[in-house]
Amino acid sequence: MGQSPKGANYTSNPNDHILIQGNADLTDGWLTPRVWTTEVTKKCTPKDIIFTVRAPVGDIGKTAYHAVLGRGVAAIKGNEFIYQQLKHLKNIGYWKSLSAGSTFESINSKELENTAFCVPSRTEQYKIGELFRHLDRLITLHQRKRILHSTGGRSMLSKVKATDLFYQYYARWIRVYKDGAVRNVTMKKYLMTQSWITKLAPDLRLCDITRATYQQLLNDYAVFHERQTTMDFHHQLKGAILDAIDEGLIVKDPTRKVIIKGKNPRDKKIKYLNQFELHKLLSSLNLHRGISWDWLILLVAKTGIRFSEALAITPKDFDFAHQTLSISKTWDYKGKGGFLPTKNISSVRKIQIDWQTVIQFSELVKNMSPAEPIFVLKEHMYNSTANSILARHCRNVGIPVISIHGLRHTHASLLLFAGVSIASVARRLGHSSMTTTQKTYLHIIHELENQDVDLVMRSISSLS
Repeated sequence: MGQSPKGANYTSNPNDHILIQGNADLTDGWLTPRVWTTEVTKKCTPKDIIFTVRAPVGDIGKTAYHAVLGRGVAAIKGNEFIYQQLKHLKNIGYWKSLSAGSTFESINSKELENTAFCVPSRTEQYKIGELFRHLDRLITLHQRKRILHSTGGRSMLSKVKATDLFYQYYARWIRVYKDGAVRNVTMKKYLMTQSWITKLAPDLRLCDITRATYQQLLNDYAVFHERQTTMDFHHQLKGAILDAIDEGLIVKDPTRKVIIKGKNPRDKKIKYLNQFELHKLLSSLNLHRGISWDWLILLVAKTGIRFSEALAITPKDFDFAHQTLSISKTWDYKGKGGFLPTKNISSVRKIQIDWQTVIQFSELVKNMSPAEPIFVLKEHMYNSTANSILARHCRNVGIPVISIHGLRHTHASLLLFAGVSIASVARRLGHSSMTTTQKTYLHIIHELENQDVDLVMRSISSLS
């Protein structure tokens, strides 16, 4: 691939390298988001791999043409192995974690240069690529079989009638469309919604769902829940209802113009420590022995990562040379253990860490297995255990008792009070959008706005 990028692992045989057709002025062969020249695009052949380096970054496909025209699109001379590798990096959010820019999101060429990409011999590439292509086909076939009924090959929903009860239809809809397609925690929310339908509308038939009956269902649910929870309930029902409309089981959309009600929300002012209190807490940690909960408390306080993300950290996630920590997975502490994907695609990120943390953790993990989780000390790891230990530390030093998640709030709060932008805080925390950050830390933002007002008034009063 031209010159090997920094840190990459390539075979010595140049015939085994991939040829990436980039701009004519490139020397290292890596992609940059520029318009291609005609000379380069003519070299494309059908079945070349197409890769995007601008929004949406990392999208991949195969072309059926001899030329590729477009800003931020590149053609790669590769095989099924290369295609599957790039596809995997896209699926785990790797390119997304490296992307930057708001109007036009793109991958910086320097980030690409630092990407390690192992390329085996052509024979091995072919065998591995064919294996994954075969697995892709099996997965697709398996998913199709799950959707089809075991007898007759028809959809599990094809036998549903308009006179069937709504809660029964919803239960089938969950099995067909959600089971195995969403995270376990999300699946539990769908099942909880199903139980509430059964409780609130046990006799409601599909053909009887109108705007009035649907609104009444939401109203009944809102008696026991806050407005935001009722909104979530509505969204989970709406997906099933829209599918029922598509299948002709419901004539008109009953979810139009609904009014979301709910109980007044409780005071949910988040608990966090100020800088002085956090300093007292960290000074009380026992870091002179091996791995313990105290080390996890330190890392969460310094990075603001989630508890499940902290449990999934392995030694290889640290890049001590560049002072970064990569977050690309979580630990299933609520289930049977093992690695799971992150909460959302935005949660795949690189977090900058300070030099003191680098020194501490580089010494701690130097003799550990690179791919093994650092903090998983036994089969079952509980959030309650970490919270109990943290609470004991808080009481010992005379500061307010907070939870492990409260340490995440503390980290974000200190950054906001220090003047760090909401966008940067959202990216560091792995929020899906700045709106999430603004909602979570609204009272802190109000305090900062009051400080801004005072600053503005002092500035104006000084004008002559």
